[in-house]
Amino acid sequence: MAERRFVATNGIELMVTEEGEGPLVLLLHGFPEAAHSWRHQFRPLVEAGYRVVAPEQRGYGRSSHPTAVSAYSIMHLVADITGLIRELNAADAVVVGHDWGAVVAWNLALMRPDLVRGVVGLSVPPYPRREAGPLTTMRAVHQGRFYVNYIEQPGVADEEYARDPMTSLRRTFYGVSGDNPANRAPRDMLVPRDGGLLEAIDPERSTAMPEWLTEQDLEIFTAQFADGFTGAFNWYRNLDRNWELAAAFDGVRLRMPARFITGDLDPVLAFHGLRDYVKALPRQHDQFAEPIFLPGCGHWIQQERPQEVNRLLLQFLRALT
Repeated sequence: MAERRFVATNGIELMVTEEGEGPLVLLLHGFPEAAHSWRHQFRPLVEAGYRVVAPEQRGYGRSSHPTAVSAYSIMHLVADITGLIRELNAADAVVVGHDWGAVVAWNLALMRPDLVRGVVGLSVPPYPRREAGPLTTMRAVHQGRFYVNYIEQPGVADEEYARDPMTSLRRTFYGVSGDNPANRAPRDMLVPRDGGLLEAIDPERSTAMPEWLTEQDLEIFTAQFADGFTGAFNWYRNLDRNWELAAAFDGVRLRMPARFITGDLDPVLAFHGLRDYVKALPRQHDQFAEPIFLPGCGHWIQQERPQEVNRLLLQFLRALT
C-alpha cells in the first residue's frame, strides 16, 4: 500500500507518494499533473523490487508554494530532488521524469551525476543551449504569441485556467494527446489573437474526454490545483533565468545510462527541428540508448501507453544491475 507523507527538503516540504523496498526510483511529474500521473507505474515497479517515490513538486498540490517567481528556477527544482534523495536515506536514484519533470531529471543528471544511477526522460529531451534564453528566442520568432510567452505574463494564464479548473485540465489533457486528430500534423502552439492558452492547446474547443483518463482521474488532478495554477506556471516564467543559471553546464555529456521515450504524435516533437535532434542524442552522450517513438501516442506518454512505458522502464532498470 502506497504511503503519502511530507518530506522536508531544500527549505520547503514536498508531499510524496512512496511504496516498495529496494533501489530508489524517483518519478517526477510535469505540467499540469501530479504523482497520480504515475499511477500505472507504481505497482509494476514495486513488484519488480524497487522503492518507488513520486513527489508533488514545488508549486503543486499540497507541497509548498513559494510566492516569489524566482523560487521556481531550475536550481531550486534540482535542489528539491537532491535534498529528497538525501532525506530518503538513499545514496542515489534512478530518475524518471515526464514533461517538466524530465527537465528536472536531465538537469539533475548533468549537475549531480553522483546521485543519478540512470535517467529516463519522457516527452522532453535534454535541450541544447542556444544563443539566448527560450522566452527571448520564442518572443522574437513568434512575436510573443508562442504559448510559453503567453504564460510568461503575470497572472494571465493563471486566471484563465482558474475560471474552470476541471474543464481547463480536460482540454489540456485531450488537446495534446494521441486521441486528438489535430496532432496528426505538426502544430505551432501559437496563442490566437482572440483566444488564450487553451485555444493554443485545444483549438477545436473539444468537449471530449481522453480514452485513457477517467472522471475520477480528472477529479484527482483537479483537486491538486485547489490553490490555483500560479506555482505551476511559475516554472515557465523562469525559462530565461534557467538559461542564465545553467550556463556553466553547457556541453556537459551525460555519463550514466540514459533513455528518451516519446510519442510520435507529441506536439513537442514539432518544435524547431526537435525530432532530428532527438535522433542524434546517442551520439552526444556516453550511454544514451536509441530514442523510442511510440506510434499513435501523444504528450501524456506514461498515461496513454502505460504497458509499453512499464516494459521500457523495467528493461532499463534491469540493465543497470
